Amino acid sequence: MTTFAVTGHMDLAESSIELVRAALWKLLAEHADGSLVGVSCIARGSDSLFAEALLDVGGSLVVILPSRDYREAKVKPDHAPVFDRLIEAASQVVVLDHEHANRAAYEDANSEVLRRAERLVAVWDGSPPSPKGAGTADTVLEAKEAGIPVDVVWPDGAARIE
Repeated sequence: MTTFAVTGHMDLAESSIELVRAALWKLLAEHADGSLVGVSCIARGSDSLFAEALLDVGGSLVVILPSRDYREAKVKPDHAPVFDRLIEAASQVVVLDHEHANRAAYEDANSEVLRRAERLVAVWDGSPPSPKGAGTADTVLEAKEAGIPVDVVWPDGAARIE
């Protein structure tokens, strides 16, 4: 069994979505041997694209939710159908012990994702960590410090919303 986790940008440009989806599918299909597991917080953008690609190649999805109020507080109406469908498709949903979605909850969610990972897929443009923390670059650095191999996915033509 191989367990991949994901971190990545939420603010992908519309023109990048299919590029990223195809790159994720290709990477995960190479490891789809009937025992592929993926761990994701299923946030908008990279996390959800990873989860969809994982399910498409026959993998098993583990969802990590940062807080008890995450769905109500943070999932926007246009992302709710995808979020709900992924929750339904998940083999396991883990809700962390935070009442509210906040920075501490996101940091704990990133740590939990990495704790379960054998490999990290980072949908990442290589930008440095932000002062806020708990972002893609922070998670990549944490994974590298923990000795977790990182597969960076950023296909030619990919961009973030400016």
